[in-house]
Amino acid sequence: MPLQIVHHPDYDAGFATNHRFPMSKYPLLMEALRARGLAGPGALNAAEPAPASWLELAHSADYVVQVISSCVPEKIEREIGFPVTPRVSLRAQLATGGTVLAARLALRHGIACNTAGGSHHARRAQGAGFCTFNDVAVAALVLLAEGLARNILVVDLDVHQGDGTADILAGNPRVFAFSMHGDRNYPVRKIASDLDVALPDGTGDAPYLERLGGILPALAAKARWDVVFYNAGVDVHAEDRLGRLSLSDDGLSARDDMVIRHFRAQGIPVCGVIGGGYSTDVPALAARHAILFEVASGYA
Repeated sequence: MPLQIVHHPDYDAGFATNHRFPMSKYPLLMEALRARGLAGPGALNAAEPAPASWLELAHSADYVVQVISSCVPEKIEREIGFPVTPRVSLRAQLATGGTVLAARLALRHGIACNTAGGSHHARRAQGAGFCTFNDVAVAALVLLAEGLARNILVVDLDVHQGDGTADILAGNPRVFAFSMHGDRNYPVRKIASDLDVALPDGTGDAPYLERLGGILPALAAKARWDVVFYNAGVDVHAEDRLGRLSLSDDGLSARDDMVIRHFRAQGIPVCGVIGGGYSTDVPALAARHAILFEVASGYA
């Protein structure tokens, strides 16, 4: 069976091409996946909007209402980085529903990926940092609530620390959140995950992979994980305008393979989300995001 991929055309909320958040990467990612033969009819699954009952597992009811009704206070919109219009609201609900669906598919098939997701700065009471709803936190809590998982691991390798995920999941003994990120990067005020590893600017492929390779066995030994949520942010790339860890395309591929191989070798399902990526060359950015799907397809 081909790699199961979750997508929806409304992941693209139609921002201007010069917006700081490169919204056009979503349709370009699908073009890249089709060009690589990864998006055939047997591979694609359509995301559906996450209902409020799911969203309220991770976020305050007031904030959920604000987003769904597109009435988010301006102060919070400024922290998110864009107005929460009806189209943005729909996108956030779809991307979150997409990660829940990808998690269900991963439990069924061993691995699945969402062509969005990884909105790890959204906290319980509000969004921030281009993140409206925290899709991974919502999906983890949905699986726990439905009894589909008892122990969940989050491996967040986006260049930015997963402060929102840490905020939402703090004190939950069933979910362990690991974030490896750039030390001198957003957010300025970090919220402690269960395990945080901060790396210096310019780390590069070899030291990055060596550090990650030393951590994965310890994570695997902490519990018998029922599923791993893997945030494969490509803003660690040398040409990303917000990341400074200086990984290459080969480094991204080796990173994704290291994570997926480690957990799939133990029979643990992996749900991949694309995380951040902010290069001004959006076709090149989409190609970087496609690396996750190319690597994951080898384990489908």
